[in-house]
Amino acid sequence: MPDKKIIAVMGATGAQGGGLVRAIQGDKSGALKARAVTRSAGSDKAKALAALGAEVVEADMDDEASLKKAFAGAHGAFCITNFWEHFSPEKEYGQARAQAQAAKHAGVRHVIWSTLEDTRRWVPLDNKRMPTLMGKYKVPHFDAKGEADQVFAQLGVPTTFLLTSFYWENFIQFGMAPKQGEGGLAITLPMGDKKLSGIAVEDIGKCAYGILNQGAAHIGKRIGIAGEHLTGVEMAAHFTRALERQVRYNAVPPEVFRSFGFPGAEDIGNMFQFNQDFEKEVCGARDPQVARGLNPELQTFAQWLGWNKSRIPLE
Repeated sequence: MPDKKIIAVMGATGAQGGGLVRAIQGDKSGALKARAVTRSAGSDKAKALAALGAEVVEADMDDEASLKKAFAGAHGAFCITNFWEHFSPEKEYGQARAQAQAAKHAGVRHVIWSTLEDTRRWVPLDNKRMPTLMGKYKVPHFDAKGEADQVFAQLGVPTTFLLTSFYWENFIQFGMAPKQGEGGLAITLPMGDKKLSGIAVEDIGKCAYGILNQGAAHIGKRIGIAGEHLTGVEMAAHFTRALERQVRYNAVPPEVFRSFGFPGAEDIGNMFQFNQDFEKEVCGARDPQVARGLNPELQTFAQWLGWNKSRIPLE
């Protein structure tokens, strides 16, 4: 339909952006059409989105001029950055600023900015409860996103700030699957007995679609989403039932997790410590009921495991 409103989706071949494109294009009677923004329109993932009927355009988050072209004529935009591509919070902040400026230039009517907390509001740099990283961050991949919130606000971009949660897909793709040890299979997290906010990444895109469908009512608001808040013990119990193998929860101190040595271990260790130390604030900001109101198909962890247990790489 030519009168459908265009939503420019950054990171369209990634997890969150891809979920939003699929949600938009999957609703054939909906009022929106996805413009999938990617660095390579010729990639297999981009071609798959085109096959769904999405418009595919090329742009680079480091090239503001290309972003202005990608956003031109769009009613809405989904803005996102991917710290794990480059491990640079400064680059991430710059990419967020470029997207905000491009949205302002294009006169986009509704932007969703996928963000996280700036943890330095709770843990100042001189606080020794966790190490300062890269000179001026506590949780770099959180802090740069949170700091960029002010850019959208200061530019007057009509923005919904979408606060996301721990991806359950990290148990598939981020090396966090249950691992074999002396006591059998175990998931290892530095969360103590505290709850972790988690979500199926496809549900983030569906929630974003719900926000865009509900329109202006969400502009200027900060909306936190989660599928469930679960302790390590509860997650291990779900793994045990889904895999039909005993899985235990191995709680380690944050300093031990930070010493594991994989790329980003210190950052992730600090992230989990932030989630543990400020459980009430972090979980309180992410409401599964709000997420379900945006996305009635919201999955629980047990449902997600039911669909994805065969994808979890067990050692």
